[in-house]
Amino acid sequence: MRLASQLVIAVALAAAPLAANAAERVYLANGFDMRCDHHAQVGSVVRLYMSKGEGSFIEMKPVEITSYETVPDPPPAPADTAAPRKDAKLTPADLHLMLADAGEHHNLDADLLASIVKAESNGNARAVSHAGARGLMQLMPRTAADLGVDDSFAPDQNVRGGSAYLDELLRRYHDNVAFALAAYNAGPAAVDKYHGIPPYHETRAYVARVIHEFNRRVVARQREAVRQREAVLQLPQAKQSPAASSTLQASSSR
Repeated sequence: MRLASQLVIAVALAAAPLAANAAERVYLANGFDMRCDHHAQVGSVVRLYMSKGEGSFIEMKPVEITSYETVPDPPPAPADTAAPRKDAKLTPADLHLMLADAGEHHNLDADLLASIVKAESNGNARAVSHAGARGLMQLMPRTAADLGVDDSFAPDQNVRGGSAYLDELLRRYHDNVAFALAAYNAGPAAVDKYHGIPPYHETRAYVARVIHEFNRRVVARQREAVRQREAVLQLPQAKQSPAASSTLQASSSR
């Protein structure tokens, strides 16, 4: 397994979280796309703002951008008068099995996938972000379509798609977990532009949060393995007395 029995070294990140929900998708000339809250022409460059204010932005040349797409706010959830969906009662055990299967298929640590699910949706299969990302691993509609996900609210499809996307990003960044997580949050274009984790508070806080949760889960897993091994070693060895052995032999010879 790509990340089994390893602790990811937490990088030093400025982890001041911002409520920065993107409202635009920007399509780039290099074929990638990224999310931002809004953009503005400033002199000869375009500024892509990562939050509602103007303190966090990146600058790009107009020729590097092909188009913009407004991401509408998700419609309010209708009153649930119909029969409950199959995923309404997703249990922790169900989710664990899905993550384990996806991890095995993509050679990923299931605890890393679980850490992403916790950061993205906190296990809510019906979660929808302000930008329109959906489901357990918060897939944008276009990303979901590219990954072959028909219903982002179906937990098994969402986990399958999100795991495939993370696998793709890890391969792209040579198994650098921090870079892959940053790209999962801010898009590969931003990571490529800065040759690493972009200087966005939201992205840095996200990477730090996922790595911290992953480290916590791995340490807990290792401690449990040690506890179980010690419990096995402490089991008393069954010893048979000579008298019992003789009785058994006499009984079996009849």
